[in-house]
Amino acid sequence: MKTLVWLLLSGLLLINAANANNLGATPIQTGAEQLERYLPLLQGKRVAVLVNQTSQVGEQHLVDVLLANNVNIVSIFAPEHGFRGDYDAGAKVNNSTDSKTGLPLLSLYGANKKPSAAQMQQVDIVVFDIQDVGVRYYTYISSMHYLMEAAAQNNVAMLVLDRPNPNGAYVDGPVLDVKFQSFVGMHPIPLLHGMTVGELAQMIKGEGWIANADKLTLNVIPVAGYQRDMPYALPVRPSPNLPNEQSIALYPSLGFFEATPLSIGRGTAFAFQVIGYDKFALGDFAFTPVSTPGAALTPPLMNKALHGEDLRHVSASGLNLSYLLRWQQLFAKHNDVFFTAPAFMDKLAGTDQLRLQITQGMSEHDIRASWQAGLAQFKQQRQPYLLYR
Repeated sequence: MKTLVWLLLSGLLLINAANANNLGATPIQTGAEQLERYLPLLQGKRVAVLVNQTSQVGEQHLVDVLLANNVNIVSIFAPEHGFRGDYDAGAKVNNSTDSKTGLPLLSLYGANKKPSAAQMQQVDIVVFDIQDVGVRYYTYISSMHYLMEAAAQNNVAMLVLDRPNPNGAYVDGPVLDVKFQSFVGMHPIPLLHGMTVGELAQMIKGEGWIANADKLTLNVIPVAGYQRDMPYALPVRPSPNLPNEQSIALYPSLGFFEATPLSIGRGTAFAFQVIGYDKFALGDFAFTPVSTPGAALTPPLMNKALHGEDLRHVSASGLNLSYLLRWQQLFAKHNDVFFTAPAFMDKLAGTDQLRLQITQGMSEHDIRASWQAGLAQFKQQRQPYLLYR
């Protein structure tokens, strides 16, 4: 009987998204769930929000909660994948009107990544509440960067409602060289930076990584009851091709394959959990990418029978270079080009050194050794901005 009770309790904890680190712990509260701490900052103000489908307060969207509390929302900014999170990666997000609330939806993805001065003049404060996954090339933090800069330049306050980082226990990968700065890498931070969006916002301001940083009034509502090494299963998928915990854990390692001709499962039910190719393969797992919601923009190798690796049940954490190294070696054996988009690979890595190290045949041990001085410096640099143990 005791065993049965324990199993039931364990199941309840898992259903609660593993957001308590032990049986007696108080479940964490995201910034958005602590209304008493930030509603006073919004009352009587003209408010714009940068949100998407992850901006939940319990079972309700943050926009609905704010409207129910008489907050004057004048506009909704939409990042990559759109306000509802149903746009493909890279798909153009158009300005429109939210059918539920009638509020204007203003895209911050595509040609217009930064709010205009005219848009910012309509508001007194902007709110950022989006679930991140802690990987530098995941573009929500780039949208936050541009929103912060627009706020600083137009005398608009900014409020960040913090959320846990599901990869928060890891600081790894090359630190971005500013020569390779792009929308998939805006800041001189490692690929896995181990920070929440609230901590990162404080660092962006504190290090002067935006214009007029000293003029920005920034408030962060931290996650209550949170430590950065806590497991955190996201209650809502953060984007169409990160459907579960396994995909999020593998994302730092498999994202680099976007610069190769291989498929990492876009156009299947297990995106970022497989690796496959049609000409030759490591492994015999078979799958066929097709046009699907979230991968309608011609996923790589669409409608082709592929073979490769099934990673849906491997133990995944942090950054694993072995996948890249093994597949690059296979391509070299077949005299085929592995990095078919080398410039994009360099943007993802934040440097050209990783691509060169891999193609030159360096070992994972030696590649990792080349990062260590930069990682040590970053850990010291980020220290004043950390909110959690």
